[in-house]
Amino acid sequence: MSQYSSDLLRLLDERGYIHQTTDAAALDALAQKQVVPGYAGFDATASSLHVGHLVQIFLLRRLQQAGHRPIVVMGGGTTKIGDPSGKDESRKMLTPQVIEDNIAAIRPTFERLLDFDGPNGAIMVNNDEWLSALSYIDLLRDVGPHFTINRMLTFDSVKLRLDREQPLTFLEFNYMILQAYDFRELSRRYGCRLQMGGSDQWGNIVNGIELGRRVDGTELFGVTTPLLTTADGKKMGKTAAGAVWLNDDMLPAYDFWQYWRNCDDRDVGRFLRLFTDVPMDEIAQLEKLEGSAINDAKIRLADEVTALVRGPDAAASARRTAEDVFAKGGLGEDLPELGIPAEGMPLVAALTAIGFTKSNGEAKRKVAEGAVRLDDNVVGDPQMIVQVAQGEQLKLSLGKKRHGLLSAAA
Repeated sequence: MSQYSSDLLRLLDERGYIHQTTDAAALDALAQKQVVPGYAGFDATASSLHVGHLVQIFLLRRLQQAGHRPIVVMGGGTTKIGDPSGKDESRKMLTPQVIEDNIAAIRPTFERLLDFDGPNGAIMVNNDEWLSALSYIDLLRDVGPHFTINRMLTFDSVKLRLDREQPLTFLEFNYMILQAYDFRELSRRYGCRLQMGGSDQWGNIVNGIELGRRVDGTELFGVTTPLLTTADGKKMGKTAAGAVWLNDDMLPAYDFWQYWRNCDDRDVGRFLRLFTDVPMDEIAQLEKLEGSAINDAKIRLADEVTALVRGPDAAASARRTAEDVFAKGGLGEDLPELGIPAEGMPLVAALTAIGFTKSNGEAKRKVAEGAVRLDDNVVGDPQMIVQVAQGEQLKLSLGKKRHGLLSAAA
């Protein structure tokens, strides 16, 4: 039996999203009385978000499913600074044009997962709209008095860097002030009452709540999610090959589907609750599967997440490719492909170019381990030059789960 009365907090609770809330009883009561606009922020440091962002995106989706209004805040302004939360080094600076291009490339992900129409339609805003127009003197005078250095030094994001004797620039130190200012500005412009984020954002969220209360007398709320790691303790959204990107141009749908298909048995139920709309009673049944039957639950997970994030066609194509490659021994239509020039290409270079290894050195080690195959034949020569005749294809495999196609370059 849930401790909450509102559809919103009951939904978040049963699906496993809630780690901390600032005033659960008051938020619960508010969500029963009115539509609660709530936001989550995303910095535009790349042209795609990755699986590590999915919890916050689905928080917005759940908010809308419960009848409330999601606000997507793209950090066009704060990306220029860099959030020190969870980071142990300074972030590289991006130009305004790169940030703008990144935001445009990220938007389609939200358009698939949120409804931007209707009375509680989602909205996407860019905090550069108000942060770039902000006078530094006005910020110091109007906002500065509500923050103390003593308090800011207690935040984990700051302590981590200082304990390691790593530099924390004044620029980054201001990030938490600007995030608090965002909350106040969203409250004034859109009636936003709720900020949601990961557990590492707790201090920044509390800052915004206190700023709204002190300056405007508005009661604001915060909800954070647990730090999400896989069952074996790894950071969510990372693999040996790099980030698991949400955009198709950054990661093929087949690789995205495979990420979920290959998850740890212990993670299946949790991921179904967090990242799909599969009903809870059905998830309970899928969690009971054991032995080889758990693979059916993993395939359901991969199908559901891929369909939501990439679209139903991408999910169906990825599944067909997996069936062709693993069940039927074929090539599949959705595998990553690399064009090989007429003069050929070193095998180790092909492994790196197609994204299976991060460097030629790593590729050589994989060859030496006997983990590399061409058309299912183990290759033992790291000096091998791969050549592909026009109109033909070779299947390049690394281990049991990574496959790609080599064809003659046009």
